Amino acid sequence: MALLLPALLGSAAFAQNKPDFTAYDQKIPGSDITFKMVPIPAGEFMIGSPASEKGRGADEGPQKKVKIDAFWMGATEVTFDAYDFYADPDKEKELPDGMTRPSPPYIDLTLGMGKSGGFPANSMSQYGALMYCQWLYKKTGVFYRLPTEAEWEYAARAGSTTAYPFGKDTAQLAQYAWSSGNSDIKYHKVGQLKPNAWGLYDIPGNVAEWTMDQYDPQYLSKISATDPWNKPTAKNPRTIKGGHFGDPAVNLRPAARLKSDMEWNRRDPQIPRSYWWNADSPFIGFRLVRPVKQPTKEEAEQFFEEIVEQYKGSR
Repeated sequence: MALLLPALLGSAAFAQNKPDFTAYDQKIPGSDITFKMVPIPAGEFMIGSPASEKGRGADEGPQKKVKIDAFWMGATEVTFDAYDFYADPDKEKELPDGMTRPSPPYIDLTLGMGKSGGFPANSMSQYGALMYCQWLYKKTGVFYRLPTEAEWEYAARAGSTTAYPFGKDTAQLAQYAWSSGNSDIKYHKVGQLKPNAWGLYDIPGNVAEWTMDQYDPQYLSKISATDPWNKPTAKNPRTIKGGHFGDPAVNLRPAARLKSDMEWNRRDPQIPRSYWWNADSPFIGFRLVRPVKQPTKEEAEQFFEEIVEQYKGSR
């Protein structure tokens, strides 16, 4: 992607000096759906994990100190209620000019785990998540996107330096996250457990979350020291963070990394295969970010056009 990084990320000074850099509720026009966005302050942190951390993956190092500009982040994962208002033609009857909606899934992607009433949207590809961001931009006039991997980890840690945001004792995990230890191997309604110190619910566990980054096992040895973003150059693999309801505790550490897999769409009978859905990833969802310094209309349109261009003819 040839995107202008400063235009798509935030501005720490701008954010910190704004009197209204506070939590707010975003209403989706034409519906009664709202979602909460919470402020994530600018700062520095050590991305990745130390060699001594239990369960550490080889792709979690070497640790590096990076600066992150301020931004807003969704207090919860995007819900089915919010995603379906875009995806369901019976709910959003007319899309904004130039927009398309997800192709109808050929199976029940919830697998009986729950849909309306606050359950997390799941099984969409990264493209499906980003197209939702484009639709939301056209509906609200506010530029929303996925977090970068670094933004996600910074927000998940919420100032902590331990293996988990609450410390090292995994016995506390069930108070904050749905994992294999307490989920009955299904996702749950968002916001039912404790949030982290910055007000983010289910940031570990429940469903794992798409980021904007290309996955690279050597990512930490290559990144810049300020607002790093490994801009995608290929459709797969992309980086996913947070762990999910079927994962053991170790996979829910903020430093843990998961990469997307083309096998997640192996059962799709459509030819060509849908680039909207991954039928075999009911454990993947997403969370929104809003940069404080919004890109211009031209920059935002370029961002979404390049995403579409990259995915054309895929699968």
